[in-house]
Amino acid sequence: MKRPNILLTGTPGVGKTTLGKELAERTGLEYVNVGELAKTGNLFEGFDEEYECPILDEDRVVDELEDRISEGGLIIDYHGCDFFPERWFHIVFVLRTENGFLYNRLENRGYKQKKIQENVQCEIFQTIFEEAMESYRQDMVHQLPSNTPTDLEQNLEQITQWIEQWIKDNN
Repeated sequence: MKRPNILLTGTPGVGKTTLGKELAERTGLEYVNVGELAKTGNLFEGFDEEYECPILDEDRVVDELEDRISEGGLIIDYHGCDFFPERWFHIVFVLRTENGFLYNRLENRGYKQKKIQENVQCEIFQTIFEEAMESYRQDMVHQLPSNTPTDLEQNLEQITQWIEQWIKDNN
């Protein structure tokens, strides 16, 4: 494997997609949005009426990505992380956003009030960070602030430097 695999995770609305796409553009790694992959491949096992969204078939997603991930060079973006095998990733970044910013982003997406409140609570209680810490070695998991364009640029620079160093150290 000549290039690392990276997991970007965090509550919906924290900026995973923006960061992931720009990171892929700058580094040449391949960006994979698991939600889009699931839509394209119909990797669902039902529909959640309460939240008005499809239910991801996690086993099929893992099967779909297994061969690609073994080649390296992927940036995986998803708001959950506990079903991905630890062996897939070299590093995990959990994006964190202050509640006011997150609320506004989700409201701008047209989320219903209940969904906004539950996602903001998820962020307050560090649900995704704790999930990542329980699912992966602690030295693999890093939190990054994702509130402002300055945060985005700093995160891009930090991750790009990490990728460059990983490539030097492993090739």
